[in-house]
Amino acid sequence: MSSFTHLDEKVHVRMVDVTGKKPTVRVAVAGAAVSMKPETLNLIRNQKVKKGNVLETARIAGIMAAKKTSELIPMCHPLNLTHVQVNFEPDETKSRIRIEASVRTIDQTGVEMEALTAVSVAALTVYDMCKSYDREMTVSSIQLLEKSGGKSGTYKRTTSLK
Repeated sequence: MSSFTHLDEKVHVRMVDVTGKKPTVRVAVAGAAVSMKPETLNLIRNQKVKKGNVLETARIAGIMAAKKTSELIPMCHPLNLTHVQVNFEPDETKSRIRIEASVRTIDQTGVEMEALTAVSVAALTVYDMCKSYDREMTVSSIQLLEKSGGKSGTYKRTTSLK
């Protein structure tokens, strides 16, 4: 038997069997950043982007993405999410928007990928809505900030975007 959990004894890819795991409260928080020109950040903050309210559209996109993670990442289990929250923190000094997503469930496996997918898609939505103003925007620092629940316990990143 392979020591990799996503491979069987014949080295075929498989979804990990979590049948024997006990459902527990699982929480994950992820972060990302979108850097841009100061003028672009001003347009977003003042809701002057012609495509509409960038942050509210990105918030909806992030929530939807968390719910569809198992359709995007091949070995992710479909989960019954109990809460998804996506927040934005504009930073004028660094000319960027920091994105944070928190995802919660009571299930047999964690929600790290759902939180990471939420911030990724939220960041890409910001880019999509503003690309006609600023093609030099960058999406960066997609990272797990913290997680709790399950056998591996609690994790909290010691360095973050702030």
